[in-house]
Amino acid sequence: MAFDVLDEHEQGELVQKWLRQNAAAIITGIVLGLLLIFGWNQWKVHTAQKGTEAAARYQALADAAAAGDKDDAHEIAATLREEHPKSIYSALAALREAGDAASQDDLPKAASELAWAREHVPEGSLSSLVVLREARIKLAQGDAEAAMKLVDGITQDTYVASVGELRGDALRKLGRTDDARHAYEAALAALEPQAPARELLQMKLDDVAATAPAPAPAAAPAPAAAPAAEKQGS
Repeated sequence: MAFDVLDEHEQGELVQKWLRQNAAAIITGIVLGLLLIFGWNQWKVHTAQKGTEAAARYQALADAAAAGDKDDAHEIAATLREEHPKSIYSALAALREAGDAASQDDLPKAASELAWAREHVPEGSLSSLVVLREARIKLAQGDAEAAMKLVDGITQDTYVASVGELRGDALRKLGRTDDARHAYEAALAALEPQAPARELLQMKLDDVAATAPAPAPAAAPAPAAAPAAEKQGS
C-alpha cells in the first residue's frame, strides 16, 4: 500500500510555518511564565523579610518586658498588630498583653487582646491555647455560658486536661454538677500520675461530688388494702 511520507525538508518547513503562525502566543507564554516565576520568588523573599521583621519586633517586645519598660512593650505590641496582623508573633504579643492586663485585674482588656488573637492566629495548638485563656477570662468575668461556647469550639487534641478542667468549672457555675463531675473525671484521666495539677483537680472533683444533691429516697410501698369485711349471715 503506497502512502506519502514527508521528508526532512518538508517537516522542517511545516515546523517553521507553525512557529511563524504561533510566535506571538509562544513569546507571550514564555514572558508570563518568567513573570510568574519572578513574582513567586519575590513573594517568598517579601514573606521571609516580613517574618524576620516580625520576629525582631517580638524580641524587642520581650526585651522591653524583661526590663520592666511596659510602655515600650505596649507600643511594640501595637506596632506588631498593625504591621503584621497575620504573624504568629502578633498573636504571641497579644497573649503577653492579655497576661499583663489580667495580672492587673483588667479583665476587659485581657478579653479584648485574646479575642483579637483568636481572630488572627493560625489554626493549631497556639489557637487552642488562645481560646482556652479567653475562656478562663470569660469565666472569671462570670460569663460561664461564653466560656463553655469557647471551650466547645476547641477541636485540637491539645490541652485535654486543661480543657476538661475548665469545662468542669464552667458547668459547675451553671449548676450542672453531675456534668461537671464527668468533666473533672475526664480531665484527671488525661493527666499523668505525677502531674502537679492532679491534686487541685482531685480536690475539685471531691468537692463537686460532695455538693451533688443526694438521691431522693425510694418511695415507701403503699400499704395493702384491708380485706373487705365478710357479710354476716342472716
